[in-house]
Amino acid sequence: MDPDDVTHTRAALAAHDPSGGRITVHPTPATDSTFTLACDILAALGKPAPLTAYPASDPRPAWTLCAAWTLAGPVTHLTVLRVHLLHQRCLAELIALRSRTGVRLALVCHQRTLPRTLERTLARTQHTVPDAEAVFSQQESPDDEPTANVLRRRWISLPALTTLMSWEDSPACTCAAPLASERGFTPPAIPALTEQEVARRLHAGTAHPYLAAELATACFTAASTSQLSTARVRDAALDGSTVTLHDRHNVRQGCMTHPVPAWARALLWVAAFTHLLATGTSSDKLFTDPYEPTGLPYLTDFAEQLKLRPPQPPRPKRRKNTRRRPPPPTVWPLSNAHHHLPWITPEDMRGCPQPPGYKPKPQPYAML
Repeated sequence: MDPDDVTHTRAALAAHDPSGGRITVHPTPATDSTFTLACDILAALGKPAPLTAYPASDPRPAWTLCAAWTLAGPVTHLTVLRVHLLHQRCLAELIALRSRTGVRLALVCHQRTLPRTLERTLARTQHTVPDAEAVFSQQESPDDEPTANVLRRRWISLPALTTLMSWEDSPACTCAAPLASERGFTPPAIPALTEQEVARRLHAGTAHPYLAAELATACFTAASTSQLSTARVRDAALDGSTVTLHDRHNVRQGCMTHPVPAWARALLWVAAFTHLLATGTSSDKLFTDPYEPTGLPYLTDFAEQLKLRPPQPPRPKRRKNTRRRPPPPTVWPLSNAHHHLPWITPEDMRGCPQPPGYKPKPQPYAML
């Protein structure tokens, strides 16, 4: 309970530190919508909200995403302010979120006595009712020292995205795929600072895990869309260390297991958690949404929203005393750099450079 409203509200908001596992939620006032409360939690987790891909009449997808992002965070402490104003349905969803994730849930009541709705909800679960002073006096404000990032507003060109576009079909399989290194495959490396900025954009760019996880996987594997579509939930290792992509017809490099860099593991975790929480099975496609949202962007459009793209064709030099032209549309080339044979797909680079290490493939026979 919190008789000192201003002091403890400020302390709770100051303790908000998603990177440190502490989340403070200030619910939207004047609404009893459980969907809105879930969006408030996603916003506190740093995700764009409200969600528009799901109907507001069905809060299940939003709460599943809250649980998945909380588990993958990992978030250990969740503080919700002004719970004396929340509807009983909202309180029940918060208790259910605690049960699904194991998060330590602090419900801050800004009055000296508990409302009956809150008492009834708490009576059905194990809890304690400490004074706010005892809770917030132990919390330290996170260090807030933002560092300048020269990449923050710039386009980032990733050679791994050169081979993203594809038209071939790659059916999934259940093989025990070898490591990529065993096949002699090494995707283009990403500099450490660029990795950090790519990870930041993916975490902040969407609340939909499959979009963030799929684009992240494309960045560290140089896989095509056809290969990405073969990954099942069970193809992601439980500890997040590897992900297996399939190529049953050996159109590209064959089925292989890729190591997942540390910056991308949470994104693959949250995609897997979403399916496990929603369906309880691991046979679904990893990079899909089990709730079938509407209106979400294609993978390349999502990449452009985050200012991520393959290296582009060189732009002509601007003449003196001429107006600066707007940047041209992003070019997404069709490259056969990772195909076994040159005729598998018609290559169309459109002036874009091939990825590092590319070697032209010899023709298998002479054309007469």
